[in-house]
Amino acid sequence: MPLDTTSRTYTIQGHEFAAPALAAGLHLVATPLGNLADVSLRSLAVLAAADMVLCEDTRITSRLMQRYSIATRLKPYHDHNAASIRPVLLQQLAAGAAIALVSDAGMPMVSDPGYKLVRDCVDREIAVDVVPGPTAPVTALALSGLPSDRFLFAGFLAAKSGARLRQLRELSTIPATLLVFESAARIDSSLEDIAEVMGDRPIAVAREMTKLHQEVLRGDARSIIAQVSDRPALKGEITIVIGPPDEVQEISQDDIAARLSELLRDYPASKAAGILAKETGRPRAALYDLAVSMKNAAS
Repeated sequence: MPLDTTSRTYTIQGHEFAAPALAAGLHLVATPLGNLADVSLRSLAVLAAADMVLCEDTRITSRLMQRYSIATRLKPYHDHNAASIRPVLLQQLAAGAAIALVSDAGMPMVSDPGYKLVRDCVDREIAVDVVPGPTAPVTALALSGLPSDRFLFAGFLAAKSGARLRQLRELSTIPATLLVFESAARIDSSLEDIAEVMGDRPIAVAREMTKLHQEVLRGDARSIIAQVSDRPALKGEITIVIGPPDEVQEISQDDIAARLSELLRDYPASKAAGILAKETGRPRAALYDLAVSMKNAAS
């Protein structure tokens, strides 16, 4: 039995359309990042035909629903209530309900709690379908101008600098363009940490994508820090795109140690490691550890 008895229609520029009947199961629906005109026709039809729409924040999703005169009931589904309401949702889905799941913006399943519901649906052989559409990481990648043939989305950077530095060091050797989310409140400190670990690798900071104040800052981390130093604090949703590392030169560990020993005659360990990292493409953090070890052994 349907969970919702509202009119299953949607409206585009004053023209009303009836939504086709929707198959039972869970439907993952991408929603606009900011510009509500980016929604697909299929997304509107599925949202209108669903028995219920699960969303992170009803206030945000209601703007999209109101724009297109969709009356389907909204139900919050987020980190704080997902565990408690998931069993009920699974019962409704098993009984034949058609339920749509959206995130606040972009593609569900990307840094939101929806994957657990999908996992449980798969385990119970409940049908899962997807209506693809906007996604912030790929949109930022397209805007960045950086290599897109191989990329890794690494989610949110860690909140604390120590953990963030460790995370960046782990990511620094991956031969791919890196995509990470960051909050506006931490963007300055994160750019400093990116500069510390990845030096002058090209990056792009994309914020407020598809919205009125969309902006992409390009350069290396230090140059972007300089670009924003005299401006008010950056605001909005931010994706950082980090270009891939240069190919690591084929050089033996003995040659690395010999060159580092030579540099240590003139420079402190930190500077010597930085110079050698630029020369070889090796991770600066690992070279610094080696330099410190060599200095300790020599003392």
